[in-house]
This record gives sequence, C-alpha cells and structure tokens, in this order.
Amino acid sequence: MAWIAGGTFRMGSDDHYAEEKPTHRVTVEGFFIDVTPVTNRQFRAFVEATGHVTFAEKAPDPKDYPGALPEMLKAGSLVFSPPDHPVDLRDWSQWWQFRFRANWRRPYGPGSSIKGLDDHPVVHVAYHDAVAYAAWAGKELATEAEWEYAARGGLDDAEFAWGAELCPGGRQMANTWQGQFPFENLALDGYERTSPVKTFPPNGYGLHDMIGNVWEWTADFWSTHHPEDAPKACCVPVNPRGGPEEASYDPAQPQILIPRKVLKGGSHLCAPNYCRRYRPAARHAEPVDTSTSHVGFRCVRRVPLTD
Repeated sequence: MAWIAGGTFRMGSDDHYAEEKPTHRVTVEGFFIDVTPVTNRQFRAFVEATGHVTFAEKAPDPKDYPGALPEMLKAGSLVFSPPDHPVDLRDWSQWWQFRFRANWRRPYGPGSSIKGLDDHPVVHVAYHDAVAYAAWAGKELATEAEWEYAARGGLDDAEFAWGAELCPGGRQMANTWQGQFPFENLALDGYERTSPVKTFPPNGYGLHDMIGNVWEWTADFWSTHHPEDAPKACCVPVNPRGGPEEASYDPAQPQILIPRKVLKGGSHLCAPNYCRRYRPAARHAEPVDTSTSHVGFRCVRRVPLTD
C-alpha cells in the first residue's frame, strides 16, 4: 500500500459529463491505498482462506427481480462481446452479453480460465464481493473523494492522472481503447482486454492502473451530480461519504430497488468515441448486484483519528 497524505482538492469536472459537475472543494484526511487493483492471485488466496462464493456464482433469487424471465435466473455475469461492425452506441446490449457460469475463475464463460492471468485484476466481482475481500484483508473500500484524490496523483487541475494530454508524445499511459468502439480495437497499448497490473506508468503517488484496465468499486452511493462548492473555506466538507441509498436507485427500473455505487477510473473499454471516462473526475453508476468483465476494485486502510 502507499500512504496518501491528506489535503484539499477540487473534485469533479465542469468540462465533460453532467454527473461530474460541479467542481467543488473537498478535504480528505490521510489514508493508505493499494498500489494496484486486487489481482486474481490475491483474490484466489481470499477464496481459499474463506470459502467465499461470489455473487456471479449464485443463482439470483426470483423475488429480487420481479418480472425476470425464469430461464435467465441462473448464475452468470456480463461479458464484453464485441461486434464486428458499427452499432448504435446508445444500445449497450450490442456489446454486452450475460453469460451463464461466467465468473472470476471463468472471465469469458465456460471454457475460459484465468491461467496465466494471476497478475491481472480480478473481475466479475459484485460490490459485496469487494467488501468481503476488504474485510478479510483488514481494509475497506475508498470513498469516491479518497479515490479521486489518490488518482490525481497531486495534479489537482490536470485533465488526466499524468497531465494534460491523453497520450503525451504518442505514449500510451493506461489500458484504454484505441480505435472505434466497440468493433475496432487497434490495441495500440498492447492489450485487447485486461492487462497485468503495473504494466503502465504509476501516477505521482506511485499508484498503478488508477485509470483504465478495470473500473473500481467505491463505498459511496451513486448521485446524479456533485454538491455545490462550499461558499467559504471553513465550510469545505471533510471526508464526504456520498449521497443517501434511496437516491441511488435507478429511476428507469422503479420496481427494482437495487442500490447503485460509484465506480471510478474507467476501463480498457473507454474510448474517445464513446466513453471518455479515463480521467480521475469521471464516475459511473453500478448496481451492487452487478458484476462484469471490466470491473474490479482496490482497498484502503484508514488511520484512526487520535485526540
């Protein structure tokens, strides 16, 4: 883990997606954070020690999903399945497929495995799987503010975690998508899907893969926008914890009250023509019961306050 000294920074962005607005001052106290996302090797050790069964390995309970087709209520997870032609970018079902028996051990479904992927981030972990691992390791998940502060690496006003340019001097700084998403993957960064942690340069705090590779769970409930900036320096929030659970529910599915948490960092699927969320300020809503082939996590450890 790396120690991140506390400080005040401008969280969010006014220049990209609506949910990142408005920028506002936030203070976080010092904390330790994992240098990399949790890897398959680390998660395997947790499973072997505890017998943990991930959400993707369990059949859904019908009462939690009113109206769901019975034949779909089987263990599985969402897997990125790229088409070979341009598609409507408003329809994510064109590139996501729910595959039965896809899970962290079989990231692409039956017949796949994580052989040779020990140093890749673990994927197909739902929120409570990440929380369970963190508790076992004596850690927690970061708040959105902690995560963003750490991702910025000391560059408070920079667009990216490494500076002002996405690819300075033509150098790929993170595992993201090059080409026309979702059908053309040029893999100029050397990877079509996940990459081993520490493949790309660390940020100013020595942290790897804060941007790209996999999205990462945070502890905060989703909100559609940030709060307004504090009118005075004395009112800047310290260690904010996000909004209320009830505000995180998806209004498009009022019959299913599944809380959503904030994901940070973008993934290997973020592309200039579709999801420009390879930035510290970027954020995304994810239901706590959802696991996918591009979402993982890392942990923090907070230092207890003393009088």
